[in-house]
Amino acid sequence: MGAERFTTSSFDRSNANRSRSAFTLVEILIVVIILGILSAIVVPQFSNAAVTSRKNSLMEQMKTLRSQVLLFKLQHNDILPDLVANQWAQFQSTTNLSGAVDTTASGKLGPYVVKSPQNPLNGNITVAAGAGAGVGWIYTLATGVLTATNQTSTLLFDETNGVVQ
Repeated sequence: MGAERFTTSSFDRSNANRSRSAFTLVEILIVVIILGILSAIVVPQFSNAAVTSRKNSLMEQMKTLRSQVLLFKLQHNDILPDLVANQWAQFQSTTNLSGAVDTTASGKLGPYVVKSPQNPLNGNITVAAGAGAGVGWIYTLATGVLTATNQTSTLLFDETNGVVQ
């Protein structure tokens, strides 16, 4: 008889403990609402961080590419690379003193980049004389100035203000 009482009372205690340790539906809903509010606050900050990161990556990439254009000019007796006509071929291969792609033993200059640089804002690698669909970079052969198109490839990236459009 004493064993039955012990079993019954321990069963009652375990049910009581179980009901006290569980969360109510209202408590769970409150936690879900709080998490929703916090995520609504934090998510826009992460999207701004992604745009800022792409913009900073573009700025550093332009700085590097411009220095490579100057290096090419110095090594080739003031001849600028024709990135519009040749795209990135003159930068990815070895060249001779006249600036022509030359993979023979006389092609001792370069390469200046390992692969075609991709514009981080729009993902395009094409070089053109002006902005347009599918263009990532704009190059002026007369001056050797390299600029980038914006997130919309028909617009120029504004380096001064860093505006991403």
